[in-house]
Amino acid sequence: MTQTEPADSMRLDKWLWAARFFKTRKLAAEAVQGGKVHLNGQRTKAGKEIHPGSQLTISKGPFEWDITVAAIPKQRRPASEARHFYTETERSHARRQELTERIRAEKAAHPGSDHRPNKRERRLIHRFKQSVQ
Repeated sequence: MTQTEPADSMRLDKWLWAARFFKTRKLAAEAVQGGKVHLNGQRTKAGKEIHPGSQLTISKGPFEWDITVAAIPKQRRPASEARHFYTETERSHARRQELTERIRAEKAAHPGSDHRPNKRERRLIHRFKQSVQ
């Protein structure tokens, strides 16, 4: 294969990294090994060769993508170009949007619940704990 020819297959972990689903190949390989990535509906290994048309299901945190591989890149590209490496099903996209909205609504309903106490608040917590003992 020369530099000008497009690749016809690629390792799964390398493709996941190139398509920017994971920050490093190691994280991509660990996700595949942990069963977070399914190829054509079945668990697979990180070294499995994928081709255009392969069906992938990727679970990352609370989010899940159902995608079809559209292109095999020669190298990692910017995120704006990486979106063209796959096509996502409408159902998958709608599910992720709904989940994102639900998470935003929950955070808006409980403002300030995810911050660390500052120095003054820590002192008050320590005083309270000492007074209870």
